[in-house]
Amino acid sequence: MTPVRSMTRADLPRVCELLRQLADFEKLTDMLTGTPAMLERALFDDPQRLEGIVAERDGRIVGYALFHYTFSSFRATPRLWLEDLFVDPIARGTGAGDALVTEFCRIALERGCHRVDWDVLDWNPARQFYERLGASASSEGWTRYGMDAAAMRQLVERTRPS
Repeated sequence: MTPVRSMTRADLPRVCELLRQLADFEKLTDMLTGTPAMLERALFDDPQRLEGIVAERDGRIVGYALFHYTFSSFRATPRLWLEDLFVDPIARGTGAGDALVTEFCRIALERGCHRVDWDVLDWNPARQFYERLGASASSEGWTRYGMDAAAMRQLVERTRPS
């Protein structure tokens, strides 16, 4: 199996390269506004907001996963949210993706998480990979909503007392 380990500061240049590849693949480069320094702060400053693991092959990082906690108030237990999972196209099929997902799940179980979740674009062929590993779409009757910063500012301004 491909070796997986915790991400270090020294890994950031390569992880940022892979993150750029992910944005290109998902056709979301217009959303790629974070900097390596911002990512470094999220991963390594206190409070730590994000965690990362990397997969290596022949001494080179070929994939990474970024994740963070969420919480279920109904269950009163944590969940882990998989923010990114990406394997360099030249390393796909080598077990790197399997190793990253397996380690992510091991970490979640070790920490008492009752589930892990992530988003996948509906056109992404990685859906078959996730299903092969035992994952399933988890809409369970829920529709995901969100607000970007502009919408949040608009709401706050609209409801601010005069």
